[in-house]
Amino acid sequence: MIKNGHNYRNALGGMLAMGIIAAIALGCTCNKGFDLSELSNKANGTGSDRNDPFGGKEEAMPDENLLKAIVKETTADFAYAISEDDFSKIYGKSAPELQKTYTEQQFKDTFSDFTRQKSTLLPILSRAVTSDPVYDGEPKFRTEKGHKILVVDGKYPTKPMPVTFGYEYVKRDGTWKLLVLKVYIR
Repeated sequence: MIKNGHNYRNALGGMLAMGIIAAIALGCTCNKGFDLSELSNKANGTGSDRNDPFGGKEEAMPDENLLKAIVKETTADFAYAISEDDFSKIYGKSAPELQKTYTEQQFKDTFSDFTRQKSTLLPILSRAVTSDPVYDGEPKFRTEKGHKILVVDGKYPTKPMPVTFGYEYVKRDGTWKLLVLKVYIR
């Protein structure tokens, strides 16, 4: 029985959360490739050390598919955090530098306007999660304290408003970790 549409909204919210989870589970391989040349390099002692955050060499730009997967995963994690008002997952995946700068609660508080307006914003974020990002210029590296930071700016051309993002990542233990998260819906 539906009273004042509350059960409908709860069901819709649950379906949205399941859709986001399915998009993450089914749509992202997130750098789980198998590269035989890397195994050969490691056997010869020329491969990168996975404990060196920058592989002991110049950091390479992720290929197009990996970059898209990283960006889409971040967007899906953000949408999930807003949907559930639970930032533990996205915070747990973030770079140690972000975690040293902000507590999980401070990170969550930064996006309190989003969680307060989630009934309006979740449909837009849901469309973003299921579409491909459009980059604002080429992704690039910037250097901070001698470390290369991957900078990716862009948007999802969602209606009625686009989702604009500015994500920055640093590579730690062979994985790109979130360092900066900027999201605007306007």
